[in-house]
Amino acid sequence: MAIQYINDANFEKKKVLARFDFNTPLTKENPRTISDSSRVDLALPTIRYILENGCEQLILMSHLGRPKGEVKKEYSLEPVAQYLAEKLNTEVVLAEAAVDAGVKPYLELKKAKIVLLENLRFHKGEESNDLVFAQKLSTYADIYVNDAFGAAHRKHASVHAIHKFFPKKAYAGFLMKKEIEALDKILNKPQKPFAAIVGGAKVSDKIKTIEKLLISVDHLLIGGAMAYPFLKSQSHQVGKSLCSNEDVELAKNLLKNDKGKKIVLPLDHVISESLDGKAQLSESIEIADGFMGLDIGPKSIEKYSQILQVSKTILWNGPMGLFEKEQFAEGTMKLAQVIANTTAFSLVGGGDSVSAVKKSGTAEKFSHVSTGGGASLEYIEKGQLPGVQALKFGVDL
Repeated sequence: MAIQYINDANFEKKKVLARFDFNTPLTKENPRTISDSSRVDLALPTIRYILENGCEQLILMSHLGRPKGEVKKEYSLEPVAQYLAEKLNTEVVLAEAAVDAGVKPYLELKKAKIVLLENLRFHKGEESNDLVFAQKLSTYADIYVNDAFGAAHRKHASVHAIHKFFPKKAYAGFLMKKEIEALDKILNKPQKPFAAIVGGAKVSDKIKTIEKLLISVDHLLIGGAMAYPFLKSQSHQVGKSLCSNEDVELAKNLLKNDKGKKIVLPLDHVISESLDGKAQLSESIEIADGFMGLDIGPKSIEKYSQILQVSKTILWNGPMGLFEKEQFAEGTMKLAQVIANTTAFSLVGGGDSVSAVKKSGTAEKFSHVSTGGGASLEYIEKGQLPGVQALKFGVDL
């Protein structure tokens, strides 16, 4: 069964309940403001489309942070309501809660064309996928729209259970559509050669993704702290680099099962005695005692670049080093530039990778920059997500 997209919906004089991912980073100063508006900005095309197509009322909902079912003022969506009002040049009414007495008066206001429900996660029913909570949300509207790809890997009430109350009246927004189509290009017969770059801190965090990718990629380039367990499993010295025994065992098994010799590891490193220390070059694959690897070196950059320059499909998840510090950023920044200058279909996903690409100034040259770190990885790993499956087939709870 195919997903229904909002282009297929009739919003004329309808009340619309729409789930977005407004889980934005906020400044800690008072008053709180949004420090990175990307997720809200990406929701604007769907919001504007619904408004322009004659809806009677648009009710927006999202989570923010991890308040764990309790009302915590620091996780209020008030900064999001203010930002949306500025961007849409219209009033956005923030309800006091997502359900019950905290929302009803706001929905009945004649002037309230756009209502933003307060943080869904202030209610325990959201994360427990509670049917009663979902049913209360569903009473606000005639049509449901999900544009929260970043939350689609969660079996939460606002993205999963709620489908029970919107049979054939649930639609995916523009961002959800874009994310699914981009990831499907990676999953379903990607153009060859296909290269994946996987970095990050721990092999154990991405073991299932790596196993899945090894089936379809031509090259799997390993970087970041993830590289050191692989090197240690080959009896190379890694100094005091981040490296657990569990990850070394996992890396050893991955290398053993890599019959096509697809895994590519660094040849040299940028090292230091501490995270804040002076960067030094280790021209060898070995890292001396007392030092830790914090970036890939020039020989590794060259080797990885040669592979990427001839690739037709590129997936990137995880930086090559501690790119937040300038002395350890070169590997990540140079690979971003290389990918930006290829004609390959390029997809970057994961919070750190997206931050790195934005920092490099190349984000607009990537084919797709995914908003959902955990969601995009899980989609690659399993080929489906609870929120996407619910859009396709509904739910039977």
